[in-house]
Amino acid sequence: MTLLPTPHSPLPTDLDAFWMPFTANRQFKAKPRLMAAAKGVHYTTVDGREVLDGTAGLWCVNAGHGREKIAAAVHAQVSQLDFAPTFQMGHPGPFSLADRLAKMLPGDLNHVFFTNSGSESVDTALKIALAYHRVRGEGSRTRLIGRERGYHGVGFGGISVGGIAPNRKFFGSMIPGVDHLPHTHNLEHNAFTRGQPEWGAHLADELERIVTLHDASTIAAVIVEPMAGSTGVLIPPKGYLERLRAICDKHGILLIFDEVITGFGRLGSSFATEHFGVLPDLVAVAKGITNGTIPMGAVFARQGIHDAFMHGPENGIELFHGYTYSGHPVACAAAEATLDIYEEEGLFDRARSLSSYWEKAVHSLQGLPHVIDIRNLGLVAGVELAASEQPGARGYECLVTCFEQGLLVRTTGDIIALSPPLIFETHHIDQLIEQLTSVLKALP
Repeated sequence: MTLLPTPHSPLPTDLDAFWMPFTANRQFKAKPRLMAAAKGVHYTTVDGREVLDGTAGLWCVNAGHGREKIAAAVHAQVSQLDFAPTFQMGHPGPFSLADRLAKMLPGDLNHVFFTNSGSESVDTALKIALAYHRVRGEGSRTRLIGRERGYHGVGFGGISVGGIAPNRKFFGSMIPGVDHLPHTHNLEHNAFTRGQPEWGAHLADELERIVTLHDASTIAAVIVEPMAGSTGVLIPPKGYLERLRAICDKHGILLIFDEVITGFGRLGSSFATEHFGVLPDLVAVAKGITNGTIPMGAVFARQGIHDAFMHGPENGIELFHGYTYSGHPVACAAAEATLDIYEEEGLFDRARSLSSYWEKAVHSLQGLPHVIDIRNLGLVAGVELAASEQPGARGYECLVTCFEQGLLVRTTGDIIALSPPLIFETHHIDQLIEQLTSVLKALP
């Protein structure tokens, strides 16, 4: 059945005015792919076609689409309190939500600073790290360490520590004094690994080389995605994150986990820090915190980091940082309802129980044309294709053909990324694999 657009989202008469993010605008607008509705694990396009959501929107709709509990919470909050400042004022929402979130984290990650996106969460974490060393009398610690192929959003801090060349090259020198660890992707040693690779933990030792080069007294923090998502699903080798933690502890360097993708059940645990048993000093999150319904992000900080700022006169601002919409009432309401759904439906446990079926299913793609690697963890998978004469062209053709045949995937160059909603059933997995198999067999 064709769904007509509602009065709040009429069909556009012209696509030109909207400058689309991370999109080949001219190519898209010549043949647009427009969604009109979403429910459960499916989108409906403006021409009435049903599309299976193989990416949870953009790694964010973990509880599935069209959740009435979240919609009702948002409606009620807008009607009662649409906005309240959190600069020198407050409202109950962020205090209640922060307390609830802190109880989900391991260790003493028990303080929460709210943002509006993953990019803002990353920049906030980086600023907290720099300020932390300064308030402790180690202001020389200004250097930030990222990783090749890392994605940490689009703020100047995030693209500086990020390691994806096209995201960096247009914007000049960015933040000075940034260095990068090598990435962990190696097809020779790790192709078609199921779960964490055995090879590669030693790559964390490159941090010791960087410390030797710059001296630990100049380094504030190391930031990594526990599992790198946007670059094409790179799984951390066994022991790798543990070694990073040990080296950071040895040299007094803060360790930041960017869990914008891995947070809220994606790996079958609340957060990757729980999944891997490695406790960072700061954690950046977003996406799944509200199931993608209202923009929101957060940074979790350990007790000692928070307490380092709580000195000086009581009427003095401790951290000169924040956003107009930090702890926005409507975002808090959406997050509370989202957390209710996660708990009531046991979605994190569900993801964990589905992960073995998911692993077998995605690895059944091995041997299909152009497939040179498959990697998986939790309810995530990356399928890497051999590049054609024009790198990225085969991946893009796969994305478009999948959409035309009723499947939403995400591609990064020639890598297909899959991250379905946590409410997927086994028959949805079967459908996804069947559709993707058909597309891969037909790719030139």
